Amino acid sequence: MADIAILDTRERVLAGIFLTGAAYLLFSTQDASIKLLVTSMTVWQILFFRSITILGACAAIGGRQLFADTVRSPIVRRMLVRSAFTLAAWLCYYNAARSLQLAELTTVYYAAPIIVTVLSVVLLGEKVPVLRWLAVLIGFAGVFVACDPAHLGLSVPVLLVLTAACLWGIAIVLLRKTALAERSMIQLLLNNFYFLVFSAVPALLWWHTPDPAQLLLLASVAALGGLAQYLLFEGMKRSPASILATLEYTSLLWAFALGFAIWGDVPRREVFLGAALIVAAGLLIVGGEHFRKRLWYSLLLTLRCQGEWRSLAV
Repeated sequence: MADIAILDTRERVLAGIFLTGAAYLLFSTQDASIKLLVTSMTVWQILFFRSITILGACAAIGGRQLFADTVRSPIVRRMLVRSAFTLAAWLCYYNAARSLQLAELTTVYYAAPIIVTVLSVVLLGEKVPVLRWLAVLIGFAGVFVACDPAHLGLSVPVLLVLTAACLWGIAIVLLRKTALAERSMIQLLLNNFYFLVFSAVPALLWWHTPDPAQLLLLASVAALGGLAQYLLFEGMKRSPASILATLEYTSLLWAFALGFAIWGDVPRREVFLGAALIVAAGLLIVGGEHFRKRLWYSLLLTLRCQGEWRSLAV
């Protein structure tokens, strides 16, 4: 039974990796839709519309029972704290975006996966192998090369992005804790309820009536964001935060691809080199888990064969 349990654990980790990777693809697509919207409406209004739409979908899927279970959930307060950290990270990030170039902004912000890995050790007590640390560092090096940042210094915008990275790192670690304690639908409902509460007043103060095209984009933001959150919650249930941290780098690759598809942006040579490093980091994580799975399977077969030979000898 022990060998089956070990193999099941490896399968869950790999499933968590692929679910989280899909979540970041959807988040990147959502960000592309938001980029088309922010020229005419505030981020508050987009967040408000997304939250209320996702809550409506939760009501249609789960009904009254889902809301009753959510009220009795033990993670109500913890999700409030996590949602507050996430919102604060977004506010810091978007305020810094007014002053920094996209390359600078992205490079500094992608310190977040390293912060997640460190916090997963400090707060969650996870054991992080050297291979995972290497993958995180390779991924960050890839982002650095792809963005080719200038000399940033310690200006206020740079400090804001570093703060956003730290806040997002804490939010991801808190997500890992809540993901193990409650169903994904309840987490989805609570997360978007708090976002709705936080964004309601600013959204109404700076309201812009959307046209039909903008309504379609807002609906796509809600659908992509809701599904991405659900997949992220499910992925966090199956894999340690230190494993999933590196996968956040893949969102940069999706951003480059979507930028070319929508706006015709052609990446520079450094971008392709950085992308290769980021892909290598992701493959290092997935390949490492697959290798460990096969190693455990071979070890179990060896032990079983040794046990059979011993029984025959007796």
